[in-house]
Amino acid sequence: MGCNRNRGLIAGSVIGAVLAVFGGILMPVGDMLIEKTIKKEAVLEEGTIAFKNWVKTGTEVYRQFWIFEVQNPEEVVVNSSNIKVKQRGPYTYRVRYLAKDNITQDPESHTVSFVQPNGAIFEPSLSAGTENDTFTVLNLAVAALPHLYPNAFVQVVLNSIIKKSKSSMFQTRTVKEFLWGYKDPFLSLVPYPVPTTVGVFFPYNNTVDGVYKVFNGKDDINKVAIIDTYKGKKNLSYWTSYCDMINGTDAASFPPFVEKTRVLQFFSSDICRSIYAVFGSEVNLKGIPVYRFVLPSRAFASPLENPDNHCFCTERIISKNCTSYGVLDIGKCKDGKPVYISLPHFLHASPDIMESVEGLHPNEEEHRTYLDVEPITGFTLQFAKRLQVNMLVKPAKKIEALKGLKRNYIVPILWLNETGTIGDEKAELFRNRVTGKISLLGLVEMVLLSVGVVMFVAFMISYCACRLKKVK
Repeated sequence: MGCNRNRGLIAGSVIGAVLAVFGGILMPVGDMLIEKTIKKEAVLEEGTIAFKNWVKTGTEVYRQFWIFEVQNPEEVVVNSSNIKVKQRGPYTYRVRYLAKDNITQDPESHTVSFVQPNGAIFEPSLSAGTENDTFTVLNLAVAALPHLYPNAFVQVVLNSIIKKSKSSMFQTRTVKEFLWGYKDPFLSLVPYPVPTTVGVFFPYNNTVDGVYKVFNGKDDINKVAIIDTYKGKKNLSYWTSYCDMINGTDAASFPPFVEKTRVLQFFSSDICRSIYAVFGSEVNLKGIPVYRFVLPSRAFASPLENPDNHCFCTERIISKNCTSYGVLDIGKCKDGKPVYISLPHFLHASPDIMESVEGLHPNEEEHRTYLDVEPITGFTLQFAKRLQVNMLVKPAKKIEALKGLKRNYIVPILWLNETGTIGDEKAELFRNRVTGKISLLGLVEMVLLSVGVVMFVAFMISYCACRLKKVK
């Protein structure tokens, strides 16, 4: 009797085959719809998800500072001893809370220009102390003199002013002064016009970063990248080679459909250079699968190992003919000041860099930089940018505060950790509007395909069994 249902079995097989075929067809169609939607929403123009998050991030971004307090200033000045430091912090500020300004679209070149207003708000609850905490730190004005004014006669004149102001190689400053600016007593006595306010990040509040010009991705979504930038009114025209060029985005987002093999390039105005990150691992961030890209040690390698870093080797003696690694000279965009950047605690730096400094403890997990990028959209949903600011200090026989030095020092000033994580509300919105819909479409595709295949196979087995039974 059951074998008389051949027509029903054949119909079931046909339905199963249709479902399987439909599921198979739906897959590429669904992928095309996803790709089209993502490419549309990733363009930096009014009305897209990317533009809304790009103009003003909904993520709270914090910048933590650890200041290196010098424990033995007299020993260094008199005996040229190793500098013993102890990190103090964190002192935390909320940053990047202001929206981009002067946004101007150029439909012909498919670019958009803008400036990023700067502001920092101290967060006592996230800090180890107050902005009035004081430390013994490097005297920025005095330490930079031999580099800025190598002429012996000029140094003699400046030395008399240093002595009159009672300045030395080290000084005591509050957190607020050291970070954001203070009137330097030595510079205030210089008889010709010079800037008298000094600070590691002076000026910052009420300034703007830019003007930047970026491709908006309208004509080619793979061209969402910075193509030009100016620091205030100063044209960074000294960029003449690959490692001086501006490459990549501002790290807030990247072209969509990020693969693990991609190298993510981005520009950071803090270090006046473009840098890059490579795939490290897969991470689940608040229910959203992301790729974690990390800053590799090669980014700070010597020019012998990484030729792309050749333009950051400017001091042949300091770098031991460009064989040292782990620090990069960025003095060209710091008005000639001997500023060097590195990873915190000289992570991934050559041993000779740390020879004159004690108290540093590099740790990969604590001191590395990473970006958590959602691979389909290319949006950065979490990041930790960690950098150390250092200053080169040279001996100077004509400057009493530095004449006791018998060697060069790369002195760690502070290190910072700038972090941002997508908020719970934004994460839920992202899951609902992006990853949730994609997952649902993928699930429907797989269910249709699986059910179709199972139905087809089951009915064909039943049909064949009935045929065999009928033959017997």
